[in-house]
Amino acid sequence: MEQHRTRTPQRRQPSQAQPAPPGGLGEVTAPAAYPVTVAVAPATGTGQGSRPGGGAPPVVTALRRFPNPRLTGIGAGLFAALTMFLLACVDRLLLGGSEIVYGLLFLPVSALTALWVRPADLVTAPIIVPIAFAVGVIPVAGGTGGFGGQAMAVVTALAVHAGWLYGGTLVAGLIASVRKIRQMRERQRHLLRADRAARRPRA
Repeated sequence: MEQHRTRTPQRRQPSQAQPAPPGGLGEVTAPAAYPVTVAVAPATGTGQGSRPGGGAPPVVTALRRFPNPRLTGIGAGLFAALTMFLLACVDRLLLGGSEIVYGLLFLPVSALTALWVRPADLVTAPIIVPIAFAVGVIPVAGGTGGFGGQAMAVVTALAVHAGWLYGGTLVAGLIASVRKIRQMRERQRHLLRADRAARRPRA
C-alpha cells in the first residue's frame, strides 16, 4: 500500500510593518523618483477686523479722495464770496429767497474755505467768511427803493440772521485753529528730528 505523504502546514510569518516616514503628521511623502511639490496658497478672505485701503475706515478713504486745493487769502475770499452769491441767486430763483436755506448752505462753505486756505493764510479764514456772508445775502435780502433801500435790507438781514453768521464764523475759526495747532506740532517734530540727527556722532 502506498503511504500518502503529509506535510505539516508552515505558518507564514507576519510581514513587518514598514517604518513611518520621517515627516510628521500632515506631510506628504513620495518616492525619490517622483518628487512632489506642494504649494500652499495664501488665504484670500479678509478677517472681521481687516478693512480695505490699508486699515483706514471708509470715511477717511472718501475724504482722502476729496479735492484738497491750497488757496491764498485772496483766493479763498473770492471763492467764498462767489460761492455764496451764486447759492443765494439759486435760492432766490428756486425757493424765493429762503434765509434758512441760505444759512444752512453757509456752514459747509465756511468749512471748505477754512480747509482749502493755505497754511500761511489760516488767520484770514475767520475774516473772509463774514464778508462772504454779507456779499451773498444781497440777493436774498430783497430790498427795494434804490441803493439806500438795498443797503438797509442787507443790514436788516445781517442783524436778523446773525446766528448763521456767527455759526459759520465759529466753524471756520475752529477748523483754522486745529490746522494751525497741527502745523505747529509738525514743525516741532521736524526740528526735534533735525536736532537729533545733528547730535549723532559721525562715523
